[in-house]
Amino acid sequence: MDAQTDHRARPAYVPTRRRGSVDRVVLCGIAAALMIGLAGSAGAQADWPGFGGPNHDGKSSDTGLLKQWPEGGPKLLWKAPGIGKGYSSVAVVDGIAYTTGDIAGRLFVSAIDSTGKGLWQAVADSAWEGDHPGARSTPTLDGGNLYIESGNGVVGCHDAKTGKRKWVQNLRDLGGSPHGWGYAESVLILGKLAIVTPGGEHCIVALDKATGKPVWSTSGWQAVPQYGGNYPFVRDGVPMIANGTSEGLACVNARDGSLLWYNTFSAHNTANCPTPIYSEGYVFWANGYGKGGLCLKLSAAGGKVSAQEAWRTRDMDCHHGGYVVHEGYVYGNNGGGWACLDLKTGRTMWKNGGVGKGSLCYADGMLYLFGEDGGRVGLATCSPQGMELRGTFSVQGNGPSWAHPVVIGGRLYLRYDDNLYCYDVKTD
Repeated sequence: MDAQTDHRARPAYVPTRRRGSVDRVVLCGIAAALMIGLAGSAGAQADWPGFGGPNHDGKSSDTGLLKQWPEGGPKLLWKAPGIGKGYSSVAVVDGIAYTTGDIAGRLFVSAIDSTGKGLWQAVADSAWEGDHPGARSTPTLDGGNLYIESGNGVVGCHDAKTGKRKWVQNLRDLGGSPHGWGYAESVLILGKLAIVTPGGEHCIVALDKATGKPVWSTSGWQAVPQYGGNYPFVRDGVPMIANGTSEGLACVNARDGSLLWYNTFSAHNTANCPTPIYSEGYVFWANGYGKGGLCLKLSAAGGKVSAQEAWRTRDMDCHHGGYVVHEGYVYGNNGGGWACLDLKTGRTMWKNGGVGKGSLCYADGMLYLFGEDGGRVGLATCSPQGMELRGTFSVQGNGPSWAHPVVIGGRLYLRYDDNLYCYDVKTD
């Protein structure tokens, strides 16, 4: 047994309470919409509608991309300064990039066209003025609307063409309050729902995405919100949502918010930043501050959900940069570098410094790495046999970069500080 990996099985806490107070007719409609939406998300997509992309997993459907970058990096198509200070990534729909940033004490949403020209900027809220000021949440695009959550907990729905706000909801009014570094999640859209994490006695809440009014909320347990987001998936016909909290990893039924299971891994950690991920019957979650990763094997036979702990590891000490799963292996940030783990066993396949600590996404068989310090960017192979860098370059900005890279439509988008960069990464 690897000394860094604990493979002992541990049962997860499974509550007895299953059903919320949502009307049964509403439940059926929501369930149908969720099942259709989740089942259809596996197809090829030309857009990147929110954090993590169309399938929430950090993976692009792009093909025909460069496997080696020229010296100095790929061709820069444009640079858009003036988006404001922040750490949020981008959403890209119909060639238009959307992101957020703090300017003169206010949180702005910016829309930038395919040439780098600014289309509009709209105020979403006052800026987060606590520790590490700057925008946090990445916009989510759906059906011509843009959804954004501020560090203060203001959730807004805006017209994607104009930036005009249609409705607003405050997470504090839902009984929540931000943790020490503010709210950072991106709004999850599932069917007719906009799902957010206020924290408190009703930790996760589903809003009507058309009106902002609550549809269901979790109950019977409480936790402080952390900095990752809600991750949707279906296991054995049960639509689920997993999210990390101050008390551990929670999973609720997407139909009504009833708690399916809870695991106390990483409870009371300094901060739990990454969003959990699901693949091939397993849920994986990793955090920084020396915590490492947890993997649970799920079963929902006969509608009864179980989550058996499969393994733990210290070899994915992941502060903020996240991870992707590809062909049965987890690739992600590990301390000051990167690691690859076998999803089903937890075996550490390799560790590599790469471009240093940072964030990543996957496209066309390659990993795109974005370092936290100095704006360093890398293209790397995605294989359990080892990591090989196939090109590096740097972008300009100040402070740490915590934005995740995005690859869609043959373009690489990098947000660093007040700047958004767009590179051509297609083959000739």
